[in-house]
Amino acid sequence: MFLAVVLLMGVVCTAHAKTYEKCELARELVSRGLTTRSQAGEWICLVQHESSFRTGALGGPNGDGSYDHGLFQINDYYWCDDGGPHNDCGVSCSALRDNNIADDVRCAKLIYQRHGFNAWYGWINHCQGHNNANLVTSCW
Repeated sequence: MFLAVVLLMGVVCTAHAKTYEKCELARELVSRGLTTRSQAGEWICLVQHESSFRTGALGGPNGDGSYDHGLFQINDYYWCDDGGPHNDCGVSCSALRDNNIADDVRCAKLIYQRHGFNAWYGWINHCQGHNNANLVTSCW
């Protein structure tokens, strides 16, 4: 019975999630004002290494017991409401894992304004110092 419930929860959660194609997401991030075409490659590299383009991605637990949510793997200790002490983005963590990325983009923009790309280990470890513009040249 427990296994059936776990499997059903997985189906329900993924039904409201989406896996983006690289160019589709690049165009969406530009149209939502998160980035410009010239910087879109940085965001695409980040999302590729953080969530594999999956809106429903859930990472963790991290060393402090926190989890990371959605496309941008936004941490629930600081940025979203999942019982942690902060909610700087004013959004529920589950909203960061659905297929509506408007709140994800708003939150990622706030994080970027405060910390730049250095807020994301996926970018630091895989994208920093690379010519990421090449990732999206065929998208326009």
